Amino acid sequence: MKVGFNLLLWTGVATEEHLPIMEKIKKMGGDGVEIPMFALDASPWDQLATELDNLDLGRTCVVVMPDDASLIDSDAGVRKRGVEFLKGCVDACQVLGAEAFGGPIYNPVGKLSGRGPTEDEKKYGAEGLRAVGEYAQGAGIRLSVEPLNRFETYFVNTQADCAKLIDAIGLSNVGQMYDTFHANIEEKDPVGAIQDGGSRINHVHICANDRGTPGDDHIPWEATFAALRSIGYDGWLTIEAFGHRIPELAAATCIWREVSPSEDHVVLEGIKHIRSHW
Repeated sequence: MKVGFNLLLWTGVATEEHLPIMEKIKKMGGDGVEIPMFALDASPWDQLATELDNLDLGRTCVVVMPDDASLIDSDAGVRKRGVEFLKGCVDACQVLGAEAFGGPIYNPVGKLSGRGPTEDEKKYGAEGLRAVGEYAQGAGIRLSVEPLNRFETYFVNTQADCAKLIDAIGLSNVGQMYDTFHANIEEKDPVGAIQDGGSRINHVHICANDRGTPGDDHIPWEATFAALRSIGYDGWLTIEAFGHRIPELAAATCIWREVSPSEDHVVLEGIKHIRSHW
């Protein structure tokens, strides 16, 4: 098991100015960082790679689809842009030295249809992710498809739905993410849903129900960690938290109030929480 920390608590674009934050995460007991990759040229991937190597920090990336690209759109051109964008993410991860990337890598967040996914959309999603997954295999990079809550996507909301998608893709390096925040909203049994994902789960986001400090919330952590161990999970447990200090991220996550005492509190107490319970 490795403890990671998502940099979205501080920024949507990581640069060298954020290295003191990464160093602090290391000093507070983190094994790695999760770096936002919302645009292919947003961050100096090569420079960050060098500095993260010096800090002995592992790295993964969180990816969000741009507004003009999707894997499930009815327009073939839009789907092609989606595949090309994600292949670009594979290339950027190679430069960064990231072992995996994940997120809602199928459709822009918040792009809703007023209905559930069609059979064509499911087919398009599997085809697109298979193409990207095959490309990523050559680079030794894993993909992790993240189910989001119904207010952010209509394509895949539960672990059971995501498992069907992963099985349709059929690649060993393409799995699914379990995120405690989204599971708390969507799953009838958030802990039991871990069995629905089973061995397909290849990345985990540790997120409080209010997106503040894990442990200062009502997620059933003991049972959650026990369920993850029961499926043989031993990968990244990456803390994902948000605040209201960055306007664009606060708007996207709908956080208007203090949900944690400070960023340092989230890092220190979140990492202690994971290590003490795992």
